[in-house]
Parts: sequence; structure tokens; C-alpha cells
Amino acid sequence: MLDNTDILFASLMGANKVGEIQRLNLVQNELSKRVLPAIPFLPVKNETVIAQAKYDQSFNPWMASAPISEEQQFFPLSFSFTENGEKWTFPFEPMLSISSGNNVVERNVAKQDNMIGTVKERWSQKDFEISITGALIGSMMKGQPQDCYPVEMMSRLFEFLKHRKEIFVYSFPLETLGITKVVIYDYSFPFTKGENVQAYDIKVKSDFAYNLLVKEEDIK
Repeated sequence: MLDNTDILFASLMGANKVGEIQRLNLVQNELSKRVLPAIPFLPVKNETVIAQAKYDQSFNPWMASAPISEEQQFFPLSFSFTENGEKWTFPFEPMLSISSGNNVVERNVAKQDNMIGTVKERWSQKDFEISITGALIGSMMKGQPQDCYPVEMMSRLFEFLKHRKEIFVYSFPLETLGITKVVIYDYSFPFTKGENVQAYDIKVKSDFAYNLLVKEEDIK
């Protein structure tokens, strides 16, 4: 709905601007529900926004998005030090890239006429290589480092990254492939624009349990 200011602006700019004003107001309303402060598209509304901020003591234009609960994420990812132990869920859903392949033993056969390529004798499956990419976001977009930077989230994540044993993982795409444990190989924290944002890139490989003891009767 247009208010008196919008109607006045439309009369000055032309009736065909009415639809554009409505669309801009809708965009502003959606932005105000998220991390951005309310920025009016019409300069004449600045006083209204400032007045609202004065009376609303909880108004803070630099508040960022709160962590997303596990129930609200589509493919949440959780780490745990022990099986069925306490889980730590990534506060903002990361992106998972999964790759694998086969270890193939090949042999070249010499003096064989009309033979193309190699003989594949046997093969086994490679580890699953998983790339976990995402960002941690602090609660304040501007301010002192201790207020903006996601210190607590980084500290909790780093506990898992420096762990020298396998880590139990919980995520639907990984569980579908039978992956329940991983080992951390590499990780990096690249430069990220924003005082309260820290990106991360984690490389892990799957870890499966194997029985290395072979009974004598199984060798025959």
C-alpha cells in the first residue's frame, strides 16, 4: 500500500512509477527481515527510519543472521569425537563435494599382436575425498573483533581439525554412501570480506574399519 509520501513522489515522477515504488518497498521489507539494515529507497523517508530507531531500543542495524538450527538446514553436517557422542553441528550449512574412484592394477603385455591397451588384473575402491566449504558468521557486522569475529565457533571447529584420530560425521549424503568416519587432511581459512565472517575449506577422507587378521583356513 502507498502512503502519502509515495503518492506525492509518484505525482512528481509520473503515474507509471507507482508500480516501481511498490516493488522497491517490498524489497526493502524483505531486506529488513535479514541481515541488512533498513535502507529506504526514497530519500524523504530517512526521518521516519531514524525516528523508529530512536523509539525502538532493541534496534541494531548491524546485527547479523543468527545461526541456523539443525532442523532448519537441508543437509546439516555434524562432527563428534566418539560414536554416538556429543555432536557439534555446523551453525551454517556448508557445501559438500565428494569424489572417489578405483585403484586399478594394470599390466602391459609384450609381444602380443593386435592388443590394444593394458590388462586390468584387479582393482579396489579409493577413499572418498570430501571437501567441506562454508563460512562462520559472528552476531555483529561492525564493532570490536571480540564482538564481531566468530571466536567461539572457530575455537569449537578447530578442536576437531587438530584431532589426531578419526572423527565421526553425521550428514545424509555421507551416510547414504556409508561414510560414518573421516580423517582430517588439510584445512584453510581464506581471507573473507566482512569483519564478522570467516570462510573455511576442509579436506577430509573417509575411514572404514578393516579386519587385518586373516584366519589360516581363509588363505587356502
